[in-house]
Amino acid sequence: MDLIQTLNWRYATKKFDPTRSVSQEKVDRILEAVRLAATSSGLQPYQVLVITNREMLGKIRAIAMGQGQVVDCSHLLVFAAWDDYTPARINMMFDLVNEQRGGSNEGWDNYRQMLLANYPKRGAEVNFQHAARQAYIGLGTALVAAANEHVDSTPMEGFDADQLDALLDLRAQGLRSVALLPLGYREAGSDWLVSLKKVRRARAQFVTEIA
Repeated sequence: MDLIQTLNWRYATKKFDPTRSVSQEKVDRILEAVRLAATSSGLQPYQVLVITNREMLGKIRAIAMGQGQVVDCSHLLVFAAWDDYTPARINMMFDLVNEQRGGSNEGWDNYRQMLLANYPKRGAEVNFQHAARQAYIGLGTALVAAANEHVDSTPMEGFDADQLDALLDLRAQGLRSVALLPLGYREAGSDWLVSLKKVRRARAQFVTEIA
């Protein structure tokens, strides 16, 4: 399928087939797409947890409004953003870039110093919200990558973030949960949404062109 056909095929799956598993090769390609996703200043201020442990998935379902996708999916991705932009984190990414590219330059060093002078002083909550928006770019990339692999998915915010953070010990890692993405295969016979027409606003109501 081409991209538009793929996006028309994709929908927020309500019922996964718990007997079907996504191959590791497909999961790896989806995760690699997320790793390559754009982020502000290239800082990659979030991480992805991949959960397949059934007992853990059951615990997550209990704090995710009892949503069945959490336990019926093959893999559950948890997008967790940095809780703050610290000098250590900013320097870590700039040092990595310098190492991979074999050096630096004055403009790049000045850009590092600009971030160091401005980001940490904004405060942890402002910085977390900015990092969370970067995680959503990754979430969107994962949705498209999963569809490209003909894997079903459902973006989910319906969970208690504080409880999930505690369950996964995220705060101790300097992370806060942002979104969930179950991956799997639709159980078409039990999913009320699967056969409904995809409805979106018309292009003329959605796109404004300024020439």
